[in-house]
Amino acid sequence: MAETTAIATTAPADRAVARRLGWSVGAAVLVGLVVAPQFGLPPYIMSLVIEVMIFAIFAMSLDLLLGYTGLVSLGHAAFFATGSYAAGLAAKFLTHELVVTTVIGLVVSMVLAVAIGWLSIRLSGFYFLMITFAFGQMIYSVAYRWNWLTGGSDGLNIPAATFFGAHVLGSRLQIYYTVLVGFVICFMLMRRIVGSPFGEVLAGIRENPRRMRAIGFDVRGYRLAVFVIGAGFAAFAGILNAQFNFFVAPDSAHWTESASVLVMVLVGGAGTLVGPVIGAGVVIMLQNWLSSYTQYWSLFLGLLFIVLITIARDGILGLAGRGWQRLRRGVA
Repeated sequence: MAETTAIATTAPADRAVARRLGWSVGAAVLVGLVVAPQFGLPPYIMSLVIEVMIFAIFAMSLDLLLGYTGLVSLGHAAFFATGSYAAGLAAKFLTHELVVTTVIGLVVSMVLAVAIGWLSIRLSGFYFLMITFAFGQMIYSVAYRWNWLTGGSDGLNIPAATFFGAHVLGSRLQIYYTVLVGFVICFMLMRRIVGSPFGEVLAGIRENPRRMRAIGFDVRGYRLAVFVIGAGFAAFAGILNAQFNFFVAPDSAHWTESASVLVMVLVGGAGTLVGPVIGAGVVIMLQNWLSSYTQYWSLFLGLLFIVLITIARDGILGLAGRGWQRLRRGVA
């Protein structure tokens, strides 16, 4: 299940070996995630794994923009929060059915993404970053101030969902397997997207948008499409997060949430899919570990990320890829 872009070499034989290794490791991790709860996985660890999988989906959705299209967004959390609120409000006032509330959350978020994206993708670089930041803060302001709808600073309590009217997703174990299935589906869908001709065009736009425009591609159209697709996956992560916590707060739309997931992408390795998954795991694990020892955990975490990004600009996955190549050359 692992992405092998960062560890592939120029030789076809090396690429084949790396691909087989990646799939083997991914399959082993997936089997481990499936069977771990059956062997008495502690509740705290289970909750931590759920959080990692949710934010891995969120990070991969941002990487569609950053790593594959070259668009740096500081407002991506707006769609994460919109999906949470839309699905939560639907669950509170319409139906508890998970499929229905998920569809509502996705539709609302992607319609919002069309509007924001249509205005944002006309810009690039720093200006794109700032306009997405501005739109993200607007969504945060709405979530914070519309007490009559969102609960304001008190947040929104969300009832437990039902699945086809039969099973109530109320226990941690049920939510764990729901999130795991959602994570695998999202990973495979995004892998299919980036490996398709559409994904190849996105890579071309990332490298040289002027050239892609000159040979006839609608650069704005492709950017808008990936912006909306990324928003959809971010919204799905938000829906899962809301269901996991039975609660959603305005802070989920704040720019700091976008910055946090951006760090996950950079730490793991942008331009891959498994990189953001690794980054989400590292950031969340370190966050929980450091916060249990010191109230200044964010300072130490920030310094650690600065050091990591300085010595490995292509992230942990890139660092591992270079180590793998050196090992193979040494063996050869």
